[in-house]
Amino acid sequence: MLPYSSSKDKVLTELNTEMQSGLSHVEVISRQEKYGANKLREKKKKTTFQRFMDQFKDAMILILLAAAAISFVIACVNNEPNEFFEPILILLIVILNAIMGVMQESKAEKALEALKNMSAPHARVIRDGAEQIVEASELVPGDIIRLEAGDFVPADARLLRSAGLKSEESALTGESVPSEKDSEVVTDEKSPLGDRSNMVFSGCSITYGTATAVVTATGMDTEMGKIANLLEGEEDGMTPLQEKLAQLGKYLGFMALIACAILFVIGIVDDHEPLDMFMTAVSLAVSAIPEGLPAIVTIVLSIGVQRMVKKNTIIRRLPAVETLGSASVICSDKTGTLTQNRMTLVKAYRDGENGVEKISNENSDGICKLLMYATLCCDGSVIFNGTQEQHIGDPTETAIVLAAHKNGMPKDTLTSKYPRMAEIPFDSNRKLMTTVNRIDGKNIVIVKGAFDMMISRCISGDLESAKRFTDEMSSDALRVLAVAYKEIDEVPENPTSEQLECDLIFMGLVGMIDPPRPEAKVAVDTCRKAGIRPVMITGDHVVTACAIAKDLGILQEGDKALTGADLDRMTDSELDEMVEEVSVYARVSPEDKIRIVKSWQRKDQVVSMTGDGVNDAPALKAADIGCAMGITGTDVAKGAADMTLTDDNFATIVDAVQEGRGIYANIKKVVGYLLGTNIGEVITVFFAMLLWKETPLLSMQLLWINLVTDSLPAICLGMEAVESDVMQQKPKPKNEGLFAHGFGVRTVLQGVMFGIISLAAFRIGWGLEQDIDAGRTMAFMVLALSQVVQAYNMRSEHSLFKIGPFTNTKLNWAALSSVILVAILLFVPPISKVFGLTHLTTSEYLIGLGLILTPFVVMEIAKALGFIKHHNRK
Repeated sequence: MLPYSSSKDKVLTELNTEMQSGLSHVEVISRQEKYGANKLREKKKKTTFQRFMDQFKDAMILILLAAAAISFVIACVNNEPNEFFEPILILLIVILNAIMGVMQESKAEKALEALKNMSAPHARVIRDGAEQIVEASELVPGDIIRLEAGDFVPADARLLRSAGLKSEESALTGESVPSEKDSEVVTDEKSPLGDRSNMVFSGCSITYGTATAVVTATGMDTEMGKIANLLEGEEDGMTPLQEKLAQLGKYLGFMALIACAILFVIGIVDDHEPLDMFMTAVSLAVSAIPEGLPAIVTIVLSIGVQRMVKKNTIIRRLPAVETLGSASVICSDKTGTLTQNRMTLVKAYRDGENGVEKISNENSDGICKLLMYATLCCDGSVIFNGTQEQHIGDPTETAIVLAAHKNGMPKDTLTSKYPRMAEIPFDSNRKLMTTVNRIDGKNIVIVKGAFDMMISRCISGDLESAKRFTDEMSSDALRVLAVAYKEIDEVPENPTSEQLECDLIFMGLVGMIDPPRPEAKVAVDTCRKAGIRPVMITGDHVVTACAIAKDLGILQEGDKALTGADLDRMTDSELDEMVEEVSVYARVSPEDKIRIVKSWQRKDQVVSMTGDGVNDAPALKAADIGCAMGITGTDVAKGAADMTLTDDNFATIVDAVQEGRGIYANIKKVVGYLLGTNIGEVITVFFAMLLWKETPLLSMQLLWINLVTDSLPAICLGMEAVESDVMQQKPKPKNEGLFAHGFGVRTVLQGVMFGIISLAAFRIGWGLEQDIDAGRTMAFMVLALSQVVQAYNMRSEHSLFKIGPFTNTKLNWAALSSVILVAILLFVPPISKVFGLTHLTTSEYLIGLGLILTPFVVMEIAKALGFIKHHNRK
């Protein structure tokens, strides 16, 4: 059976399903076992072994392994058992490093996979006669689904009922213009994909209208699934910060290679064993080249992103985390974001009455008729499960539906008694929704929407009084909708706004309250302290918007409020002149949102914009950080956004900015830590060879420090909690580099400090014992353990005593592990011998301890004197 060339009834019969009741729970389970999950084939993931082998693709690691192999061959030729230790140990260290790399990659992958699953699309489906919301992956052929503007189509489906439906199908057909759909059409068997106007296809989106459809194909059987081999998914690219660090790594690597080459030449000139010098030079290159920085950044980002999930933020694109730290303007919707989105109908006005009436369970006949008409013109519904209410659809509509239900008019009863014959769906430009219902044998057009859009379309009613009551209710922070109607003789086949939304009889007003979120006021105050400008953007009445904006602290003395009409009269240059003075935009369209975003961006501001509708997608993309609403947001809006707020809460955006700043700060700490220690290693070996013609660290010792000792603290440093004063700093400028405000200079100076104390340790140990192994042992101990101390120094620009020295539990365990590993090498004689280490005297250990703690003392003094401080702090 070809569903597009078959009638609706035939398709329903073939799929053994019913439009009104859908499939039963038992039948769904049976079909899920038969057809599998409604998912496209995913790109084949690398096995653990493949990821393990990828760890050896780095050129320096390969050179090191080649050197170890040569060393092993020479040991075999010389038949010297002691010479086998070094190549075998190097091999073990490299393998250990590879295992750690695989574990880190797996952790990052699992974190991102969890995020992907959390942002999985959902579908509205009718099963067992009731509407439910399920994950799209659970759909099966025969499921009855409902679609409206902004939804992604979850599976291929044959339309059963449609009203003004349009679907954006460019991903399949290449057509840039949305395709018009009609459930009544039966197309030819040979119709090309683009002409199947009675079908909607998986992966496409609904741009206009509403529909009910039956699923005909899922997963790889969909049209999208048939070309899945072309849609394997793009490679995960690097974030801008990762790209910069990768580039930095190349520069530093080039410099390190030059240093290593000079080191090798000096060693050869001074009659050192060529293979030993080669191994030392290569080991130093492996240690000095920060090739792992982008990977470390990925791990820190993914850990941070996981932490953000717990705070109701799902990050869709990793670069958004970097941008969050720079956010300087947050443009937020009012309804549901700054307010509680618990719409409750509290007042109503019937045309011709002297005043408004409070909503109760026993309203007057006039108000009940108004509620009945308004409910018939709603797509939202309320499902009752005992004492529990589940609101499905727009909260303004479910508030109306609930008020009618409390007055003895359940929506299901009304729609059965007065069936919908036609409709024009709501859109944000008209700000109206229209239905045609058969009421008492007459075709009644019911129009519901914004009063200021309705007033010009009415020819009857006391509109002056209605305007007065609209203003009164709006000033009380109520959201007001108007209802009007008219009678028509015939229902048009393809109804238009020009036909139905004119010559109306004004019927009345309904006013609903959506109180401000208590936490939003605190969040707005936090924004201002953080140098972030909060701006309210709403489609609501300007009086309502201003009342709530003042209550929340968004609209302050001297700030202005503009309407969409005001914006239409302004040029872009006029808006640019005024944009910094405006805190409230009311009655705006999605196109206005784009203008506001771009105006702020022309002021070099980093703009975060919230949105929920299909028409908000361009504004979400235009913003530096697009925030989609997780509850009320359409699938299209979520797809266009950088992040999704699972609770639609303004305070969550502010929390996300705080987390974003914290994550960026942690990345900076990790980068500074690793580069500083790497520079210290290069300085130690390079200058020791220049000054004393001896290498202070053997290849095995260098590798142990770099690949084992400092990698664990680095990752745990990236898990540092967000500092308490991070929101008392100005936003980071958009194009500010990672090493701005002297951070790069401080990193180099810290590397010099490590070099000096390590060289001192080498010289002291060598001089006291007249044994170069003692010098190397002291240098190894001091360099390895001072790096552990430095991990604590890098935790904050504040004194460690202020933040609590041991409040990062994960770092404590990592540091303890590193100390134990170093201690095993120092104090277990067989292992010490293998690594070229020797036992030191008590005085040498004490001198070493003093040198190990030197970075702590130096950094604490630098912090106390203000040499280390946040330059963006106000």
